[in-house]
Amino acid sequence: MDSWATVNQALVRKALAEFTHERILEPVADGNRFVLGRYSFAARRYPLNHWDISDVVREDGAPVDALEFITEFHEQLGIGREMLPVYLEEISSTLASAAYKLSKPDLTATDLVTADFQTIEAGMTEGHPCFVANNGRLGFGLTDYLAYAPETGAGVQLTWIATRRDRTTVSCSSSVDFDSLMQSELGEDVLARFATVADPAEYVYLPVHPWQWDNKTSITFAADIALRHIVHLGSTDDVYQPQQSIRTFFNRSEPSRCYVKTALSVLNMGFMRGLSPSYMAATPAINDWVHSVVSNDLVLKRYGFTVLREIAAAGYHNRYYENATDKTSPYRKMLSALWRESPVPSLEPGERLATMASLLHVDRHGASVAAALVRASGLAPADWLRAYVDAYLIPLLHSFYAYELVFMPHGENLILVLRDAIPIRVIMKDIAEEIAVLSPSTVVPPEAERVRADVPDDEKLLSIFTDVFDCIFRFLSPLLDREGLLTPAEFWSVVSEAIRDYQAATPELAEAFAKYDIFAPSFALSCLNRLQLRNNQQMVDLTDVAGSLQFVGTLDNPLVTEAAD
Repeated sequence: MDSWATVNQALVRKALAEFTHERILEPVADGNRFVLGRYSFAARRYPLNHWDISDVVREDGAPVDALEFITEFHEQLGIGREMLPVYLEEISSTLASAAYKLSKPDLTATDLVTADFQTIEAGMTEGHPCFVANNGRLGFGLTDYLAYAPETGAGVQLTWIATRRDRTTVSCSSSVDFDSLMQSELGEDVLARFATVADPAEYVYLPVHPWQWDNKTSITFAADIALRHIVHLGSTDDVYQPQQSIRTFFNRSEPSRCYVKTALSVLNMGFMRGLSPSYMAATPAINDWVHSVVSNDLVLKRYGFTVLREIAAAGYHNRYYENATDKTSPYRKMLSALWRESPVPSLEPGERLATMASLLHVDRHGASVAAALVRASGLAPADWLRAYVDAYLIPLLHSFYAYELVFMPHGENLILVLRDAIPIRVIMKDIAEEIAVLSPSTVVPPEAERVRADVPDDEKLLSIFTDVFDCIFRFLSPLLDREGLLTPAEFWSVVSEAIRDYQAATPELAEAFAKYDIFAPSFALSCLNRLQLRNNQQMVDLTDVAGSLQFVGTLDNPLVTEAAD
């Protein structure tokens, strides 16, 4: 099978699995196969209504075509005629990205077990496990893709500009001085070079994604450039690597220096990936508060849970567009950046870093990184899984039960710290944009008040049920089962035991455990693809994320249906 046929088969398998999981499509059993229209396929079904699909064929014998599949079922999928071409473009981009990944040198699951942090980052192939159109990146052309797509592993030199201080919001962590940060990030020689072009007393130095400068800033902000409110400075010698989130960069030249996150006016997975100057104002304060909560909590310290703080942020206010738009407009989010701590300085001897997304990675031979790690560790599979659950799930549960503080714990947002192939702790990132405080009684600093969310009590625990059980464990369990390591019953028994041990060791939270029962028999099915299918240019209202969610029925809780008592 050629690469184009391979990626189409894979994407249609995923579309069938995820759209059926979300109860949009309803295949019917036909002997030992399932049928949907003119398609038939084999499938093994797992807890949480997970479909592990293989061997998709069309009744006419023609090759499976993902674009044709989406068009054929667009009415059942609820894609409006105006949205359909845009969604098809995202599907096409996802296919093209998948085909490119197949053209790269073969990197096996076993290779990734011992690979370095950024080789693993560039080696990821799937993207978000739930979303079907997950590599849209609308706005990138071929040259842009090869230069900036995370899977290329390309080195990038950021563009630097100077912006007038009276038009720029700058904010820092309480422990950070912005000028000192620029000194450590850029060095004296670069700062001296920049100062000959733009006086630091009048300007702030700001990194920009090169695509953003070429395609947006230099044109859309032409008036500001002409008036010298914005001055182009050039690049530095530091080489960065784009991360899976596209707009965030890791410093390969100086790994202990900060990640840099930039605004990027590219449409990807239901959002234009901008950054708001107004949001930048509170970003370090939010991070300081979360860091204080996490670092002072004895339970979280025991499990080794930490966060990477976003220690500084800056954003330029374009007065033309701010006067012409409301606060949610993408035109207000075109020119900002933040600096996030690197995980490298926190490593102890013998510790390695890997994106948590790697646990769901399957190589082109069908082998999973998770299974390869289990084998490399020398531990019994249940013991390895318990180490991972203790490092990942239990800190999330405790943050919820103790503070009603919730994160966005998908694979790309967490970094595993491994020793001898065993997860010993996790590091959470992407704090300010992704966290929420669900309790009205949790004390939050006034400048961080925007993180408070009004969520009904019966939906609060979906931060675990949906984000961890449905979006991570639903995929991880079949991978371990498929390679003969843990059955679903064994998998969920380990998870159950870890939760019960945590609850037994934390009796002071018994009231919260009872109010928000992790062992409830079922929970609401929150449908991610339905959000994107409804509006693939703005999936949710960022001012009311909870109110934008789409629920369809319930899922049985595998802690109840699968785990041994």
